Amino acid sequence: MTYDVHRHLWPEQFLVALRERSEPPRVDGWTLRLADGDYPIPADAYGPERCLAELDRDGIDVAVVSLQPSLGIGELPPVEAGPLLAAYHDGIAALAAASGGRLRALAADRPRDGFAGVCVDARALADLDALAPVLDELERRGELLFVHPGLSPAPAGAPPWWQAVVGYTAQMQAGYAAWLAAGLDRWPELRVLFAILAGGGPFQLERLRSRDFDVRRAQRPTIFLDVASYGNRAIEHCLATLGGDSLVFGSDAPVLDPRPTLAAVRSFGEAVTDVVCRRNPEALLSARNP
Repeated sequence: MTYDVHRHLWPEQFLVALRERSEPPRVDGWTLRLADGDYPIPADAYGPERCLAELDRDGIDVAVVSLQPSLGIGELPPVEAGPLLAAYHDGIAALAAASGGRLRALAADRPRDGFAGVCVDARALADLDALAPVLDELERRGELLFVHPGLSPAPAGAPPWWQAVVGYTAQMQAGYAAWLAAGLDRWPELRVLFAILAGGGPFQLERLRSRDFDVRRAQRPTIFLDVASYGNRAIEHCLATLGGDSLVFGSDAPVLDPRPTLAAVRSFGEAVTDVVCRRNPEALLSARNP
């Protein structure tokens, strides 16, 4: 089986709940309105039919789907977040159950039965004590933690790519550093997946070494990085720096077209493709009995 570990899918009841809102996050027509800006989305972008069709087109068997923290739902008061999360979890569980094993879902708030793990905002790793109940339970269950960027308002006058290229990567580097510094030893068995190559975190390992950090910690078998949005040069650097056991294919579809990154992975040959698209994702998803 081959895997895309970073896709986003919205069940119909979740989309309806977003449309019923008058304040961000909300969907107005086919515009996603968030606290950090407005984003046009194709009508079928987050639907299961498009997701499965793209998996077939790209030769991928299974998608790990999550609710992106960048929507800002985690920053809403519970009375507002609750109905959105309930709609998402009920809907995505039904879609996963009906997919014949092609969709594996992550929960958006806490470990839940029937889900492969939990997706959290990268900024949550700045306070590991507050996140500890989730991490303790994930480690006990043998499930995974997916660290994903959260909301990232751009400064006034910034170009439209600022959030994705500067804000998101800064969040991910900070989360990755927090995990290397304190999380790794506290939860040694917890498998952690960092989106978008941890914002380029591996590029900082030489600088970390110059500050007397043991960079071998970054090669622990419980740490995984998805390659979403990156190409040959970044992937080659990470393979040289970390070896082949850390990278997994993730696309960030439908936000991004999965094909350029998948083509970059496949350009390294069959052996690397097998490791990144099959062997490492299987290790990431290999739940043990609680």
